[in-house]
Amino acid sequence: MARTRGDHEARRRDVSAAVWQVMATRGFTGLTLRAVAAELDATTGLLTHYFPTKRALVTYALDLLEERTLARPRRSRGTGLGALRDALLDLLPLTPEATDTSRVWVSSWDAALSDPGMSADYARKYAAAHARLTELVAAAQESGGLSPGDPAEIAAGAQSFVLGLAVQALFSPAAFPPARQIRLLDGHLAALGRAGA
Repeated sequence: MARTRGDHEARRRDVSAAVWQVMATRGFTGLTLRAVAAELDATTGLLTHYFPTKRALVTYALDLLEERTLARPRRSRGTGLGALRDALLDLLPLTPEATDTSRVWVSSWDAALSDPGMSADYARKYAAAHARLTELVAAAQESGGLSPGDPAEIAAGAQSFVLGLAVQALFSPAAFPPARQIRLLDGHLAALGRAGA
């Protein structure tokens, strides 16, 4: 019996899940067709049927990861400063799932920096995240929760702060447990609120 398109997509998603698992546990340098095949309990031939190159495999997996990341349940997204805080909390490795997701993203940066196509795609992803944060900063300023200033600059600073904090938490989870990450973020936001006072 011939495979349907749905079977093909389901298998590609299975392969992507195996890619994420390998990247989360072994980092990007540990991502090989052999490692993914072992994770799937399959052959490398099966992988190359769906993804002819490692780059094709990784690109698809990261696109699907972005799709899942954007679709996962978010915090309340109240209004003003609370909405900005919620959005920034969603970027931190505060749960095992979020930690695995952060490990996958961070471990893929090296490859993205050395591949012009991936680099452009990553720049697009971070620009889209920055644009969303800029809107939230502007709303927080309008409600009086943040000091006046260029919303895009404040969003860039907050995004950079959270990405740096996430990296520290990945490398030193005992020193940066979830409670400390939240406390540091709240301190950063409080400083932004006082900046114009």
